[in-house]
Amino acid sequence: MRIKTKLNLGVGLLFLLIIILTLVSAFYIFSIKKDTENILKANYNTLEYSRNMLLALDEINANKENAIVTFKENLLNQTKNVTEAGEKKGTDSLKKNFALLEKNSSDESLKMQIRQDIFEIMKLNMNAIKQKSDIAKHTAETANLWIAIVGTLCFLIAFNLLINLPHNIANPIKELTLSIKEIANKNYSERVHFTNHNEYGDLAKSFNTMAQKLQEYNNSNLYKLFFEKKRLETLINNMHDPIIGLDNEGIILFANDEALKIIGLKLEDVIGKSASALALSNDLMRSLILKELDADSQKKKPLKIFANGKESYFDKETINITITPTGEEKEINIGDVIILRNITLFKELDFAKTNFIATVSHELKTPIASIKLSLQLLQNAKTGDMNDDQKQLVESIKDDSQRLLKITGELLNLSQLETGNIQLNIEKSNPYAIVNYAVEAVKVQAEQKQIKLIIDANENLQDVKADSEKTGWVLINYLSNAITYSSEKSTILIKLKNENDQIVFQVIDTGKGIDARYKDKVFDKYFQIPGSQKSGTGLGLAISKEFIEAQNGIIGVESNLGLGSTFWFSLKV
Repeated sequence: MRIKTKLNLGVGLLFLLIIILTLVSAFYIFSIKKDTENILKANYNTLEYSRNMLLALDEINANKENAIVTFKENLLNQTKNVTEAGEKKGTDSLKKNFALLEKNSSDESLKMQIRQDIFEIMKLNMNAIKQKSDIAKHTAETANLWIAIVGTLCFLIAFNLLINLPHNIANPIKELTLSIKEIANKNYSERVHFTNHNEYGDLAKSFNTMAQKLQEYNNSNLYKLFFEKKRLETLINNMHDPIIGLDNEGIILFANDEALKIIGLKLEDVIGKSASALALSNDLMRSLILKELDADSQKKKPLKIFANGKESYFDKETINITITPTGEEKEINIGDVIILRNITLFKELDFAKTNFIATVSHELKTPIASIKLSLQLLQNAKTGDMNDDQKQLVESIKDDSQRLLKITGELLNLSQLETGNIQLNIEKSNPYAIVNYAVEAVKVQAEQKQIKLIIDANENLQDVKADSEKTGWVLINYLSNAITYSSEKSTILIKLKNENDQIVFQVIDTGKGIDARYKDKVFDKYFQIPGSQKSGTGLGLAISKEFIEAQNGIIGVESNLGLGSTFWFSLKV
């Protein structure tokens, strides 16, 4: 329990008992006062009136007029002060006899009767005084008992606080003071051990953390630190990749020689300066400190920088540096390291590869077209009849040439995409027309395997912003793959629907599906799922992805092994 809670409970309970003691005392004092006031008002005054009436009765013969007036006054007061049982009857009898005495003041028997009435009234009030005195005494005894009980409880609580509270507060302070003295004497291995989960426990934890950090600092060596710092600086400067280090507030801590070359600044103009301030006058610095966009929304592109007398390409990587301070559990951010990897050589090789593929693909299209023409001539009856074996060979050559034509077409599309030479004709396109065009294109292929193509399209869909030819090509590619990997007499569903201002095209098959390990790779260039039939180059889906993303669309796949696949893409309305 926390010290503050203990103090609040102890002092609060003591305060509550003191209030109860005060209220009990006040209540019983008021009760005793009320009882004594009742005696004085109800009984003592009656006795005073009775005494005065007896004196007036004795003087009635000597001074009749004054005695009668005095008697009447006291009798009237007594009439108003009737409080006890039977007292009214005695008072009425007294009034009656006194009225008779007024008429015959010398009648001694009436005087005797009046005295008896007065004595009877006095007797009643004397008995009442005794009873009320007993009640007041009982009230006083009860008051003493309750006051003693509450006072004892207050004493016990106060005594408990007096014994325990100084011990609970003083002993940890004493132990902490001794530990501080040990720390002051450079004994940094000293630790405080408070097991209680209270303020002293928190204080002990903070003290131990401080002592641990002091011990680490004491065990460190300034020369070692300086040497390690120089070694790190030398290591960073000897790296061929530009590296820039920032603290958590964007202040530049270090930059190697390669980084200084490409940003065109001197070391003294960079170190200790705000990267945001430098970005105002340095375009390259501005592009370096920009946060990376979400990889799902835009493909990360390399930075093109004029360096080493030529255009160079760099792949930027920002590494966030976090540490867990000693004695703490939460990680804190201490800065970022920006690394630029020079990929110029790979980019040049990629350009060379792309140009080579484009050239070869273009050159191959002419002979392939000639082969197809020759095949058509061979199949013409005017050229001459062929036997069955020859017809089979011609059909085989025709299939292979068609496959070669498809491959060269894909390679040409890929090279155009990579070089940026492809032109998109973005316009309002009817999604129903795109679907119907794609279905018609693969109808023959589906009929060969007796596969049923079903179109499930929502009504009244809006037009999409797309290149209908390229989008149709993507849908045809989806359908061709679905037909290839579906069993005979199966069904392929083409769904068309509107979701969040996007028209979603889905091709759903019931084939063998895709292993979860390969779902993220199916749109990579040249990738083919292990174990599947090698019927193409592995470029179809990669080109589809490029086509759709070039139209600001989104492409994806959902599949489970053995449960078929759903290839989809969405375009803005």
